[in-house]
Amino acid sequence: MTVTAAVPEGWEPGAFKARVDQVLHRFAAGEADQLTAIDGSLGPVADAVETAVADGKRLRAAFCYWGWRAAGQPDSDALVRAAASMELVHAAAVVHDDLIDDSPLRHGRPTAHLALREAVREHPEPDQAARSLAMLAGDLLMSMAGQLFVTSGLPAAYLGRARPLWAVLARELVAGECLEILHTGAAAPDTAVSLKVVRYKTAKYTVEQPLLIGALLGGAGERLRAGCSAYGLPLGEAFQLRDDLLGLFGDPALTGKDGSDDVRGHRPTALLAETWRLAGEEDRARLRTLLAPDDEACTAGTADAVRDVMRRLKAPDRIEAMITARVEEALRTLDELDLPGPAATALTALAHSAAVRRS
Repeated sequence: MTVTAAVPEGWEPGAFKARVDQVLHRFAAGEADQLTAIDGSLGPVADAVETAVADGKRLRAAFCYWGWRAAGQPDSDALVRAAASMELVHAAAVVHDDLIDDSPLRHGRPTAHLALREAVREHPEPDQAARSLAMLAGDLLMSMAGQLFVTSGLPAAYLGRARPLWAVLARELVAGECLEILHTGAAAPDTAVSLKVVRYKTAKYTVEQPLLIGALLGGAGERLRAGCSAYGLPLGEAFQLRDDLLGLFGDPALTGKDGSDDVRGHRPTALLAETWRLAGEEDRARLRTLLAPDDEACTAGTADAVRDVMRRLKAPDRIEAMITARVEEALRTLDELDLPGPAATALTALAHSAAVRRS
């Protein structure tokens, strides 16, 4: 296992992101080359795979890394490679999520299923063919995640500690996505249901599980593992709740997403559920009209009208309060864990950056 010497003990997000980017870009480029070596016509799919890992905050890799450091382990290039595999899980989830939601933009670029249309323009059913290619690109990204993890350079005994959690991660991520689909378009949005979707679709694989995987790789004991979950779950929920707010009230130039996605897709967000809970009969009737399941056309005016109802009922304020409560819960747990100084500092900073952001 390679240990990097003279690595600063302070948390330098930019430097860490650069390390993860380098791992991901090289690995994805190698996989893309192997794919196109099979047949040159696979080039657009290879491009979609590389594009899927081109951008990102690398929060999941950071949580994995600091789980390892929280267990008392030193900086390690092999661990950074293992942590980077968390970003490939995310890339796979994003490609599939954009496909399921029919989202048009991600990081300001066309999503995979739209970008791939050019490759199948002569296909009898080009839209469906492009969607199928995107689905397969997402499947490949998930496979790549496992491959990068097991070839990271960490000893087999270390990898064996964390390997069982991969099955849990995949199962719970799929469960969360399925729950969102099953509850989309519900006649009466429910906050408890929405928060369950948040927990399984995003919170676990964004914070808790990467942190736990890093800690397990580092040989963490039961107390630290419990602490990772107690910190990671509320913080992961805060992360997604912030995402829900940004989805409707953020600046698309910063988020890189279409600001009407959640309204157009009638998604069961906690923001919508809280709006419904606070609404009287008149506002509920208005929401039913705006979110009518048989109305496939969602204009900017529709999204603006939904935002107006939400603001008037102060639903965004309720979500802000939920975010604050969850971040505070995570930080209280962190204070109780008595972690090594660098890990405590980094995880505190990550808690704020995950929940207080504009993109």
